This record gives sequence, structure tokens and C-alpha cells, in this order.
Amino acid sequence: MKALSQKRRHPLAAIALLLMGLMLTGGLYAVVTTVNSAKADTTTYTAQQVDEGEKLFVANCATCHGIGASGTDNGPSLAGVGAAAVDFQVGTGRMPMQMQGPQARQKPAQFNADQTRDMAAYVATLGDGPAVADPKYLDGKGDATLGGELFRVNCAMCHNAAAAGGALTRGKFAPALAGVSNEHIYGAMVTGPQNMPVFSDANITPEHKRDIITFLNTIESQGSPGGAQLGSLGPVSEGLFLWTAVLGVIIGFTIWLTSRTS
Repeated sequence: MKALSQKRRHPLAAIALLLMGLMLTGGLYAVVTTVNSAKADTTTYTAQQVDEGEKLFVANCATCHGIGASGTDNGPSLAGVGAAAVDFQVGTGRMPMQMQGPQARQKPAQFNADQTRDMAAYVATLGDGPAVADPKYLDGKGDATLGGELFRVNCAMCHNAAAAGGALTRGKFAPALAGVSNEHIYGAMVTGPQNMPVFSDANITPEHKRDIITFLNTIESQGSPGGAQLGSLGPVSEGLFLWTAVLGVIIGFTIWLTSRTS
């Protein structure tokens, strides 16, 4: 009993218990986060939609993503990306890509809404992933003030505080959000396209995503009542414009005085 008591009081016992506690806590957190971020697509699709979507996929997407969307050297596997990823990438024209580059650029959509839905239905069968947003989160009737706060904390460092977009590294960029549909804004948040991080329901709840969409709708509808936006970069671009204008006036005035003297 004395030996057992000494083992229990060993200096390393407390450290071992602490490590076990941290590992257990980390494991539970990872499970919870995975469940929230990889939410199953509960949208109901018919067998015909899935079948039509598979045909479209094989004809237009398998060259890069492989038969069965298992991935190739030219495109990643689509297992588990969910219907929302297809709805965003195909619906905005980013896929199929027009050309290889640092990131897929938006262009006119190659497929109509029904074809996009069919391909989304097929990809949704490949593994659990984010579903296309529930329409109640896309009505733009949330809290614009709260949405503005959430946008500035989570999005403005890339998209600019006025959602005018911005440059990233190595030829990549965060696009301007004016003119983007509410469905695609929501889809971008839950799927994290290009260089954008994924904002799962554990990070930003669906209700708060609705608030962000409301904020973006609000600033877009307001326009620029103060005049030219100058990239919505604030005093930096405004000061540069003023400095350039004043310097131009000084140079012009100097040239005019010189010509009169001569």
C-alpha cells in the first residue's frame, strides 16, 4: 500500500493527468467542430436529378476532377464539398475554369439553374457537405448593424470594409461583393472558395450570416452619396488624389507663368 501511495504521489502523475485531460478535451472539440463544419446536405433530390447531374459532370467536369469526382492532378476530389460548393462555383461561372491561373475567375455561367441544381444533387451524394442555403436566411431582412460588425471583424481584412474587394498575394484577390446574389454570398461563407476560409455554423451562425448579407445589401443599395468612391479606401486614396490634383495645378501654373515671362 505504501508503494502504491508513493506512485500516486509521483511528481509526473499530475503532468500525466493534465496531458490526458488536454487530449480528451481536444478530441471532443475536434469531433464537435467536424460535425458543425461538415453538416450533411439535407436537401431532397430526386434520382432523376442525381442521374442527370452525373451525366453533366462526366461530360464537363471529369476531365479535371476525375470519374466519380475522385480528383486528379488538375482538380481536387469533390467528395464531401456538398451541394453548396457546386451551386457557388458553377452558378457564378467560376467552374468550369476558363483557364488555369492563381484562382478561378467569375464569368457568365455555362449552365442554367436546373443544370446547376442537378450537378449539385450528384455531388451531394458523394459525401456529407454544406447544403444550399435555406431561403429564410437569404431574405436580406436581418440586422444590418450587427451584420456590419461581423463583416468588419471576419471579412473586411480581405474584402475591404466597404466590400469593394482587395489584392492578396501571388496574383490572388478577394473580389468585390457588389452584384453578388445572396445565395452565392451565403454559399461562399459555408464552403470557403479560393483563398477564403470556411465559416461554419460554429464560427458564424446561419442567423448571423443572414445579418452579414443584410449589411451587404444595405451598403450596395445606398450607393455612394458623397460622390466618387475612389475604391472605398478612405483617406489614403482621397489624400493621394488631392495631392496629385494640387501638384498638377502647381505645375500647370508654373508653366503658365514661365510662358508669360518669355
